[in-house]
Amino acid sequence: MIKTGAGNPSQPGSLRRGMQLIEIKSRREVEKMRRAGRVVAQVLQEIAECLQPGWTTADIDAYAERRVAELNALPSFKGYYGFPACVCVSVNHEVVHGIPSPRKVVQPGDIVKVDFGAIVEGWHADSCITIGLEPLSDAARDLIDTAAKALQTGIDHVRHGVWLQDVSGAIEDYIQGRGYSVVKQYVGHGVGRNLHEEPQFPHYRTRDLPNPKLRSGMTVAIEPMVNAGGEATRVLSDGWTVVTVDGSWSAQFEHTVLITDSGAEILTDRTPFQS
Repeated sequence: MIKTGAGNPSQPGSLRRGMQLIEIKSRREVEKMRRAGRVVAQVLQEIAECLQPGWTTADIDAYAERRVAELNALPSFKGYYGFPACVCVSVNHEVVHGIPSPRKVVQPGDIVKVDFGAIVEGWHADSCITIGLEPLSDAARDLIDTAAKALQTGIDHVRHGVWLQDVSGAIEDYIQGRGYSVVKQYVGHGVGRNLHEEPQFPHYRTRDLPNPKLRSGMTVAIEPMVNAGGEATRVLSDGWTVVTVDGSWSAQFEHTVLITDSGAEILTDRTPFQS
């Protein structure tokens, strides 16, 4: 989860100048994050498998709230800066932070972003998936595929000693090489004891943000947002839901990852829960 537009340092996910301390997690702390990550991965995979046309976005939220409790964890998002739900659900041209509603019904052909975080013993994990509801257009399918592979491109470049923005640049190059635009008003972030920590993790090259070297034991949420049209976004009157200015569709995937000497461990890996 990220929040609001660039330039307001009081709100998480906004672009900020300067950088505070980046925490290196201990083995014990990482194990708690692994447990949180397994909860997040399981809930998202279950939603991906059961979501169908006719569900409301509030139904998705209710499912997540029930399952996170059954799995002995707490939701990261509910109440965070006043957010009213356990998940963010953003449909089609909605980029991020969509508020679940009993009046919003998902339809065949929609693409649905579900962003979810969980807390285990005070430690967070955060992840997002984009679910395509058949029958999907070829354009929607390619957009989803690009977003998924953009995230994987970033993860493939992560390891101890790499400059953060070398990873950012690889993500940007991949997205633009496929003919899409990367959202620049919202960035990834450190995650751990808090839902949002240093470092800020842009998915594009920039001189406006710090460029630290990645170190083993850092935990970060990488979450590129990919637009079929232009990169510009705006926030709706609810104060949360972000949409594309040109009405083009947007897709996103996110994982919480642990940086290691040889690469990255995906703490929110859904593979073990796939049927």
